[in-house]
Amino acid sequence: MGRTSGEKWFNGAVAVLLFIAGVSCLLPLLHVASVSLSDPHYVRSGAVTLWPRGWTLESYSLLFKGSKIVSALKNSVILTVVGVLLSMLFTTLAAYPLSRNYFYFRRFFTLAIVFTMLFSGGLIPTYLVIKQLGLINTYGALWLPGLISTFNMLIMRTYFDGIPEELDDAARMDGCGEWRYLIQVVLPLSLPVIATLSVFYAVGYWNAFFSVLIYINDTSKYNLTVLVQQMIQSQSLMQELNASDMQTFITPEGIKTAGIVVMVLPLLAVYPFLQKYFVKGVMIGAVKG
Repeated sequence: MGRTSGEKWFNGAVAVLLFIAGVSCLLPLLHVASVSLSDPHYVRSGAVTLWPRGWTLESYSLLFKGSKIVSALKNSVILTVVGVLLSMLFTTLAAYPLSRNYFYFRRFFTLAIVFTMLFSGGLIPTYLVIKQLGLINTYGALWLPGLISTFNMLIMRTYFDGIPEELDDAARMDGCGEWRYLIQVVLPLSLPVIATLSVFYAVGYWNAFFSVLIYINDTSKYNLTVLVQQMIQSQSLMQELNASDMQTFITPEGIKTAGIVVMVLPLLAVYPFLQKYFVKGVMIGAVKG
C-alpha cells in the first residue's frame, strides 16, 4: 500500500527536523574539537569556527603532562566498567524472575519496585545511609545507590516476557535448570537489550558528577567529568599548566576544549559498535508487554 501525499509531507518534515537537530548537536562538538587542535594565535583572535587553523597537538600534550588527566581517565574507566558490570548483573537477576509467569509474588515485587520511581529517600537520608555503611570516599558510594535502574529493569523484564514460552518448555524437557536456561538461552537472545542498557548505564557512570562531589573527598579519586569541570572553572589551574611549559603558550580555551574532547571521545568511539542493537533493544522493550 502506497503512502499518501500527506504521509510523504509528514515524513519529509520529520526528516528535516531531525537533520536540523542532528546538526545543532554536531556543530558545537566540531567547534570544541577545532579549538583544541588549533594554534593559540588563531584561538585568541577568534578565527577558529568549525575547522582547525594551524593544526597543533600542543594543547593535548600540555594537558597530559601538566594535569591529572591520565589518573582521572583511569578512574572514569574503572568506575564505568565495574559499574556497568555490576548494574547489568543485578538488573538481569531482578528482571528474570519478574518475567516468569510461575513466580508467585511477581505482581507484588513489580509494584514495589515501580513505587521507587515515584518516591525516594532524598539526598540527606541517602548520604547518611552511605556514611553508616562506611562507603564515603569509595566508589561503592557511587555504585550502590544506582545499582539497579527501575526503568532499565522494566525494559529488560518486558524483553524477557517476549521470549517464546516454547523455548522454556523445550529447555525444561531437556532437563535445563533456571541458571542454565538464563545463561544459555535467555541472555544470548537478549543481546539487543543488553547492549542498550549497557549504554544507558555507561553514560550514567561516565558522566557521574554530583554524586562524585558528594561522596568522594580524595581528589586523586576524581573522575574525568569532575576534573574537566574544575579545569573549566579554575583560572589558577590554567596558569599552572601554562607555567609547566614555558616554551609554548597555550590559551586556556585550548586546554579546556582538549579536556572536553578527551572526556567525550571514549563514548563516541564505543557507541557505533552498539548502535545496531540500540534502537532494536529500546523499541522491543517499549512496545511489548
